[in-house]
Amino acid sequence: MTLGQNATSLNRRHFLRGLGASIALPAFASMGASHLLAADGVTPLATTASGAPLRTAFVYFPNGAIPASWWPTGEGADFQFKRTLQPLEPFKDMVQVLGGLDHESAEGRADGAGDHARGGGTFLTGVRLNKSATNVRAGVSIDQVMARQIGHLTRFPSLELSCESGRRSGACDSGYSCAYQFNMSWSSATSPMPAESNPRLAFERLFGAGAPSERRANLAQRRQEQKSILDFALEDAKSMQRRLGSQDVQKLDQYLDGVREIEARIEKSERFDVDLNPAIVTPLGVPGDYTEYVQIMFDMLVLAFQTDSTRIASFLLAHDGSNRSFDQIGISEGHHELTHHQNRSDWIEKVADIDLWYVRQFSRFLEKLQATKDLDGKSLLHNSMIVYGSGNADANRHTHNNLPIVLAGGGGGTLTPGRYVKHGSQPLTNLFLSMSDRLGLQEISRFGDSVGRLSNV
Repeated sequence: MTLGQNATSLNRRHFLRGLGASIALPAFASMGASHLLAADGVTPLATTASGAPLRTAFVYFPNGAIPASWWPTGEGADFQFKRTLQPLEPFKDMVQVLGGLDHESAEGRADGAGDHARGGGTFLTGVRLNKSATNVRAGVSIDQVMARQIGHLTRFPSLELSCESGRRSGACDSGYSCAYQFNMSWSSATSPMPAESNPRLAFERLFGAGAPSERRANLAQRRQEQKSILDFALEDAKSMQRRLGSQDVQKLDQYLDGVREIEARIEKSERFDVDLNPAIVTPLGVPGDYTEYVQIMFDMLVLAFQTDSTRIASFLLAHDGSNRSFDQIGISEGHHELTHHQNRSDWIEKVADIDLWYVRQFSRFLEKLQATKDLDGKSLLHNSMIVYGSGNADANRHTHNNLPIVLAGGGGGTLTPGRYVKHGSQPLTNLFLSMSDRLGLQEISRFGDSVGRLSNV
């Protein structure tokens, strides 16, 4: 449709279009939410009772967590965060800490070593991996199960992001294929879903128009003319403003400012990386600063949910077994190396500091979701289900029981956050089944090593 059509034909599938640009708009109250509800009054797939989209994301952090610093004190609604999860305090009423969830399929048994490959490869699949560098066999991940049923509702069935350059072949952990560690999303037992690790390319995928070759040409044109992607759509934006209520005009302005800010930060990181690291070949769009890198990718995820470009996403912060150093917080040793602390107090403290750093980035993401209003007046966080966790529990001992798992968001009112719940010893996949039910998916009788639904969430 074009903006020249009658205003009554507006819907949230409208895109601001310009030369080589397609900007999906956030949901506006002026457009209403009733069009998202089925004619018979039944809530459709991946939609809340209010008519707003219900979004789901899986965020993975590497190498487990120091248990003594992770698990809260108290239980139920009467709990207190320990040091690692302290950054989540502002969102305590929108977070559940889930204890007692396991991945038995990640245990070594006859396969021996390789817990990092198994921890990452089983996290969203719940199946036992085939230990081979060439004969790869995992399983369809839960995000792709969801995407197959609800992916038609959005421009992208799912979105896969990472802060790692993906590897799909070769041997990594103790004879396991690298594909297991570097990919958390799988479309089939033998086909991982490649995650986008370049912020520039992620941005172009979300907001560029046309085929890949056309987007590349348009990007070159924008760079040459030193124009933002939004400049091409500015005239349509002005026309849209005349059709919206005063509150929605302000919302549109804030949204466009946010997109422009992200593009400016990407361009700045590209320019500074070249200037500051002339001897290092850095892919365009990938900041040299890891904090900035993670934050930009989280911001991409917020935009993808805000514009309803997708309702299913996965984000691999770093592959399990990652030995990245954290000089930005004064830790020069590698993360994986430190996790094998052998009860050395100074190493334990450093690992806890890294765990805390990751949670701080996640907390910033939740803050943005909380601050962004959805079309029903609730926040994006209220209308989301966000799993934050790792496939290893205690990396020093390579355990996969009582995994560090947080479930953030209100699920559109279907979840009961603000609690620390101990679930005994149940497969993590039980949680995934309960989440799929809330999306309205056709009932899945079993997934991975599940034995039933996780109740009390």
